[in-house]
Amino acid sequence: MSLFDLRLIVLVVFLLAFATACQTQADTRAGDEAALRKLDDEWSKAAGSTRDVEKTVSYYSDDAVVMPPNIPTLTGKEPVRALWKSMLESPSFSGGWKATKVEVARSGDLAYVSGTYEFKEQDAGGKPITDKGKYLEIWKKQSDGSWKCVADMFNSDLPSVPPETR
Repeated sequence: MSLFDLRLIVLVVFLLAFATACQTQADTRAGDEAALRKLDDEWSKAAGSTRDVEKTVSYYSDDAVVMPPNIPTLTGKEPVRALWKSMLESPSFSGGWKATKVEVARSGDLAYVSGTYEFKEQDAGGKPITDKGKYLEIWKKQSDGSWKCVADMFNSDLPSVPPETR
């Protein structure tokens, strides 16, 4: 083997090693989008159909931030659990939500889900109330590959009620 052949082999090995090192991670966004749509649908059923507080809260990360209408921001599972418990344990509560858009970041570790919701319950006087609105969730892929909601915000499409009529 000549010195030229040896140099050529070294160059080819170097180029192969460099090409392998430069390969980008596979794009999993389509699969992640489908997984998030499924998770969001399951989450809605856990809350609206089965009214399972623990299952509903399980979709959040431990440090999740939830921004419901008309109350301060909630941080962490215990305040979030208290909110869902108050809603789901109301005998007249029903409803759910439906994703209209799921967008996964190119990096594959963050995503957002937005959509609409409809909740039904009764006011303090027993009058039926239907609240329709929109929501925005931020999801983060965990180290085990699962997705958890790290931020959740929702608000009503109904006109606000003046304080004197509440």
